[in-house]
Amino acid sequence: MDLLTPLQMDQFRQVVTVLSSMYATSRILENRKFIQHGSTTLFQHCRNVALLSLKLSRMFHIPVDTKSMVRGALLHDYYLYDWHDKSSCPPLHGYVHPALALANAEKIYSLNEIEIDIIKHHMFPLTLCPPKTREGVLVSIADKLCSTYETFKMNEAHLSHRRSIVSHRRASMIR
Repeated sequence: MDLLTPLQMDQFRQVVTVLSSMYATSRILENRKFIQHGSTTLFQHCRNVALLSLKLSRMFHIPVDTKSMVRGALLHDYYLYDWHDKSSCPPLHGYVHPALALANAEKIYSLNEIEIDIIKHHMFPLTLCPPKTREGVLVSIADKLCSTYETFKMNEAHLSHRRSIVSHRRASMIR
């Protein structure tokens, strides 16, 4: 089973429905200007995590609160800064950003226990406390899978760019 194949249309619609309701009430669109992994923006990463979480729940027949899982996934990295910019990023970003994301989300939304669990524990095992809900476990796993894919996709693009430079140099040397 390929985890990165397209989703069924109803799964995609579920994410779009939740996401579009968040546009007007939050700063979530600001995440489009921050790079998360490779060339993937923070906004794209959170959307990817939400989509893959839905796919995993369906693939493994795990019953979930879909709306809570999607909202939690979309808000799991809602810390609103560029973690690559050390002047705007707190020390130990990997350890502290779940609490910052939760605080930012709680300023705007009334979160339920599932959404809080997802945001607070998505960095397990880096942070020591594991998720307590099925939705939290799925989002945590989806986050790791998406992060790995996004990082290596960037490396593929980098390698492809390097190969084109090398082949261009070779071609110019032959002339």
